[in-house]
Amino acid sequence: MIIKMDLFSVAFNQNPYLFYREMRDRQPLFFSEQADAYVLSRYEDISAALKDPAFTAKNYEFQSEPLHGKTFIQMDGHEHAQYRNVVSPSLRGRELFEKFLPVIERTAEELLAPMKHNNKADFASEFSARFPVMVVMGILGLGSENEKDFLGWYRSFVDFIADLGRTPAITEKAFQTKDEITSRLLPIIAKKRDNLSDDLLSIMCTTEIDGVKMTDHEIKAFISLLITAGGESTDKMLNLMLRNLLSHPQQWEAVQADRSLIARAFAESLRFSPVTHRLMRITNADVELKAGKIPAGSKVLMMLGAAQHDERQFKNPEQFNIFREDLDASRAFSGAANHLAFGAGRHFCVGAILAKTEIEIAFNNLLDKFSNIQLDATEWPTETGLFTRGILTLPIKYNVN
Repeated sequence: MIIKMDLFSVAFNQNPYLFYREMRDRQPLFFSEQADAYVLSRYEDISAALKDPAFTAKNYEFQSEPLHGKTFIQMDGHEHAQYRNVVSPSLRGRELFEKFLPVIERTAEELLAPMKHNNKADFASEFSARFPVMVVMGILGLGSENEKDFLGWYRSFVDFIADLGRTPAITEKAFQTKDEITSRLLPIIAKKRDNLSDDLLSIMCTTEIDGVKMTDHEIKAFISLLITAGGESTDKMLNLMLRNLLSHPQQWEAVQADRSLIARAFAESLRFSPVTHRLMRITNADVELKAGKIPAGSKVLMMLGAAQHDERQFKNPEQFNIFREDLDASRAFSGAANHLAFGAGRHFCVGAILAKTEIEIAFNNLLDKFSNIQLDATEWPTETGLFTRGILTLPIKYNVN
């Protein structure tokens, strides 16, 4: 069935949740001529699709590879596992906490320190926009002197991936960025091969895949991807989570009184206000889901934002509630999570534990240094974005401890 719904309209951008409910209720699977894709919106169907190998990540061959080069996000099977394992130990588990925890803590301290000279700040621009990119750069072993350029590069890449209509100006800027980041990174990688240290870039320089070391261009592609993926999602979630808590004073008070609730607040923010709203896959076989059939070779647009607000899965989904019983916070950052913000199945986000660690350190530092944090505006910032969503500014006022 074809539903005439403008998936790229101003109205959809302003409040996609109204459209999501219509999708889930009227037709949980339909073909959009506008997107040239089948559209899924219910939690049950999207969760099943993400775990089904028939839904491949070949979409990244045109969404990501033209800019980054080939990376593990578009691979499947043995190849995917091998390349994913190059970076996964550094982004979770013992290696993350033993080697890179000080990088995260130092970065949070460095960015929050200037805010102590005033009693107000734009949390979005002064902290969130810089923190995750600086963390990834630190884990990789890239110097902080490259921060400004990397911030601009990752935003350019994110704009390209989200621009399904391929706006000429965005495409031109993205490929200019590709040339700039390539010319900057290749000499750094070559130098690192002769001066190995205890960082992720050194690990990539020495790792062998089937007995062959990764090339400089393969490493460059990984760095480009990590800066992009590790930057935007955490950047936007920091703002969304703080907005969610400030706009729910009782829950904010509970988090301040019990810091262990930071992880629960993060899990519920991932569900209530997900950063990624649309995820594409391409089928390599005919597939039948509860919502209906999808032929082989089809583009499939999974509306993650709709699934996260599916009343068939979550009670009162339009309410932000860090104490909800139908979201298992203890599993929220593993492949067993029952939200879909990190995806599911073999392509579950490799940086989920890193993101949790960044969020916990950021909020603990924020609460250590400041009190009486409030919105410094007459209206709450509104979300914007179709592929990914966030708020562009978050002015706050506070007392310095």
